[in-house]
Amino acid sequence: MEGIQLVVTMVMASVMQKIIPHYSLARWLLCNGSLRWYQHPTEEELRILVGKQQKGKSKKDRKYNGHIESKPLTIPKDIDLHLETKSVTEVDTLALHYFPEYQWLVDFTVAATVVYLVTEVYYNFMKPTQEMNISLVWCLLVLSFAIKVLFSLTTHYFKVEDGGERSVCVTFGFFFFVKAMAVLIVTENYLEFGLETGNNSAMQFLEKQGLESQSPVSKLTFKFFLAIFCSLIGAFLTFPGLRLAQMHLDALNLATEKITQTLLHINFLAPLFMVLLWVKPITKDYIMNPPLGKESIPLMTEATFDTLRLWLIILLCALRLAMMRSHLQAYLNLAQKCVDQMKKEAGRISTVELQKMVARVFYYLCVIALQYVAPLVMLLHTTLLLKTLGNHSWGIYPESISTLPVDNSLLSNSVYSELPSAEGKMKVTVTQITVALSGLLSFLTWWIAACLFSTSLFGLIYHQYLTVA
Repeated sequence: MEGIQLVVTMVMASVMQKIIPHYSLARWLLCNGSLRWYQHPTEEELRILVGKQQKGKSKKDRKYNGHIESKPLTIPKDIDLHLETKSVTEVDTLALHYFPEYQWLVDFTVAATVVYLVTEVYYNFMKPTQEMNISLVWCLLVLSFAIKVLFSLTTHYFKVEDGGERSVCVTFGFFFFVKAMAVLIVTENYLEFGLETGNNSAMQFLEKQGLESQSPVSKLTFKFFLAIFCSLIGAFLTFPGLRLAQMHLDALNLATEKITQTLLHINFLAPLFMVLLWVKPITKDYIMNPPLGKESIPLMTEATFDTLRLWLIILLCALRLAMMRSHLQAYLNLAQKCVDQMKKEAGRISTVELQKMVARVFYYLCVIALQYVAPLVMLLHTTLLLKTLGNHSWGIYPESISTLPVDNSLLSNSVYSELPSAEGKMKVTVTQITVALSGLLSFLTWWIAACLFSTSLFGLIYHQYLTVA
């Protein structure tokens, strides 16, 4: 590893330790003054509101085993209650569940993205050939942290005994397992991932290492374990997708400008756009062979299409980040929405339950923020990994091939034997690993988008048509 990348890593580690705790993007996203949360009413305010004296004898005391036990104060559910709002401050975040995990994920993602950009500039100008790209390690760490956070959030749903969250996660897990197995048997003529090419490249690499195996059995085993991994990702993304659907509907009701409503619709459909980018009959085949008369002239080269696909995913991720404030505010408004729903019901409710109902919305703000940000982080950094390991370019009209050309001719045994022993074997090995990882990352990027759209679409149908207002 050259000294420049090592210096960049050390500088970023120092920035994370000394600067980010004081200037945190994660904290700014919540505490920039645009988000307002609803404060729960105090018991005294509720007493006054129901026309009782502040120090009146509204509680009936009774003795039990020698101790005085107070009966909780109850109020009518149709009380004329309007919650007061307050801007989210840094002091308020101290009480939020999962705030350290949220802050770490967002700030580390920013640091890793900066390292990646600096490394891309370095590789573009210096063009090193015998050097490890350390930004790949940063991207892999971001993905591991995002998956760890989603796993931690999912485990809480399994701890709930009374709710149906556990059944929902298991059901969607099986659904995504079947879906993954169905997708993996689709030929490359319809879904262009490069998994078959990558699998063949990996097999050749293993054979060079002396690890021979039966190809059909190995492919089936690989797809089976990949389907299991995909089902886990789908289970982790189930509640983020369901929550996104509810926030999308609430944000649409909150938005008054047409441009904001349009951006909200585009943001919701963004995973669908990403999914369609890998469907060859709809996108790539149409671009390569447009039906324009007898002579079919490609609208762009394959390399340009691959580059545009990367840019479109990144732009849609940027849009999702920009719309984060609208979605979080829509979630915070659930406190007043719950109170309005309570007013339509008959009976009474204790002040403690009312206060918990209102306060619970704010205290779980970072959980919702993580469910919104974590899939976004996964999409962004799988795309960055795909760009580097897939040997793509950031330029719309790339003129040259980058430092790790994916040349299928290098994978043949005849060319392999003609190359110099040391340099040739190393070049073929790197190419084989790159081709294998490129196909896998292409599929995982598509799969994350497919899971998000599937769960959010189901959530939209559920909240829009299956729930009773």
